[in-house]
Amino acid sequence: MAVKYELIKQCKQSGARLGRVHTPHGVIETPTFMPVGTQATVKTMSPEELKTMDAQIILSNTYHLFLRPGHETVRNAGGLHKFMNWDRPILTDSGGFQVFSLSEMRKITEEGVHFRSHLNGDKKFLSPEVAMEIQNALGSDIMMAFDECPPFPAEHEYVKKSLERTTRWAERCLQAHARPEDQGLFAIVQGGMYKDLRIQSANDLTSMDFPGYAIGGLSVGEPKHLMYDVLDYTVPILPANKPRYLMGVGSPDALIEGAIRGIDMFDCVLPTRIARNGTTMTSQGRLVIRNAKYAEDFSPLDPECSCYTCTNYSRAYIRHLIKADEIFGMRLTTYHNLHFLLQLMRDVRQAIMDDRLLDFRDSFFTSYGLFDNEKGF
Repeated sequence: MAVKYELIKQCKQSGARLGRVHTPHGVIETPTFMPVGTQATVKTMSPEELKTMDAQIILSNTYHLFLRPGHETVRNAGGLHKFMNWDRPILTDSGGFQVFSLSEMRKITEEGVHFRSHLNGDKKFLSPEVAMEIQNALGSDIMMAFDECPPFPAEHEYVKKSLERTTRWAERCLQAHARPEDQGLFAIVQGGMYKDLRIQSANDLTSMDFPGYAIGGLSVGEPKHLMYDVLDYTVPILPANKPRYLMGVGSPDALIEGAIRGIDMFDCVLPTRIARNGTTMTSQGRLVIRNAKYAEDFSPLDPECSCYTCTNYSRAYIRHLIKADEIFGMRLTTYHNLHFLLQLMRDVRQAIMDDRLLDFRDSFFTSYGLFDNEKGF
């Protein structure tokens, strides 16, 4: 099997898992956060910089690479690792979420999804078989099954039909997957906010024995407490000997709460997207560097941070760059935010090892100001 999970220990205080995911391109210490490199690049960052901050695995996007430059080009380059000069693990999503969120014109059938490219309006088609063909060409360590992403909110009957199609598509993905010996295929549990449907989806998919399981359809606009409720009853029915991946979640509060509920892997564009607007995450909470009060502030973004940005540059300088729309400013804030979340996950892993993750959560939430912060970042 290409991808294997190794449990190291469970936190006696919280039940969170410390583990390792073994892949063809290396071992991932979990719980982990995966920076998102949508178009075979984490925006503004070089692979070397990602290694310096010890990103263990990055995510790339099937939908975007299918449209541009095309998966055949990536295959001809020797696969995604060679194409982008990254020799650590890569996870590719299936393209399902982007089809449903980016494409104006789309028609869902049992066969797959007909849609128009958001780039130029060209007619395109994605199905379980096509999603597998693309990801096999990309050569990612972890591939995702092609799923349908119901909107939030959605009626029970609609979500039930949708998840049953996702289950049938998952079976087709398994059959179409051409490289199971060196690429692990994860299934995606759907079911919206309905407990009976989440349980149905999880039971159906676990019976097919995938190498890992993701929980999809969360972080789509629902309140945080609803997401945590779904995790509370879904995670326990996923196999304990397989990795568990919560898709699209990257705010500090949700990373910690997810880990407490037994999640191993997270990804989100949040740290990189907000960084480009000048919003940073610090040990004392959210800091919007554009604000006028930082114009003469020559201290680092975060005095407690050891990253390249905080070691070398002041708030005043970074504010100047962001206000002037300088790319270097976006690079500095992006570097810091990614380093901050990767360091947070190192701290989470240490807290699990020390059986004190609930204590760590409380002290982190207090210093970050999360008890009265709806956004979570």
